[in-house]
Amino acid sequence: MKYLVMSDSHGDRDIVQKIYDQFKGQVDVFLHCGDSELPAEDLLWESIVVIQGNCDYDTGYKKEQLVRTKNDRIYLTHGHLYQVNFTMTPLELRAKEEKATIALFGHTHKLGCEYIDGTLYVNPGSISQPRGLPYKSFAIIDSNDDTFDVSYYDRSAQKIPDLTFSFKKK
Repeated sequence: MKYLVMSDSHGDRDIVQKIYDQFKGQVDVFLHCGDSELPAEDLLWESIVVIQGNCDYDTGYKKEQLVRTKNDRIYLTHGHLYQVNFTMTPLELRAKEEKATIALFGHTHKLGCEYIDGTLYVNPGSISQPRGLPYKSFAIIDSNDDTFDVSYYDRSAQKIPDLTFSFKKK
């Protein structure tokens, strides 16, 4: 299964639509980790799983979601409710509660991934306002029976050199 993950687009609907259009048919599930600043009833969300970020004031969004696929249990949150700027512990505990194999979050605008105790944690970075590394980014996770492969892409949908990671599943 392939999952495309983006976050923190902050009102830039066009880039979310462009990425969706470019990868439609190439990935199985599209996910957005919040701070879109778009209305919850935007037609864009008919094909993308999305949650509420701290800058999404529309109450029509869910604060978190669990997505089940044939390979994975994907826990999706923005991250601000779990203090991800300071520690991963609250998010790790919540992911364990949900028995998540993948936990996705945004909020920090900093891309990153790690595999901890059988759960893959991925922050796709920000597609519009990155911090840390200079890449306006999103991630694609390829989950198969044995591994998680995570690749980061820039706004022009080009794979970012040296930002590809592979984790053997436990």
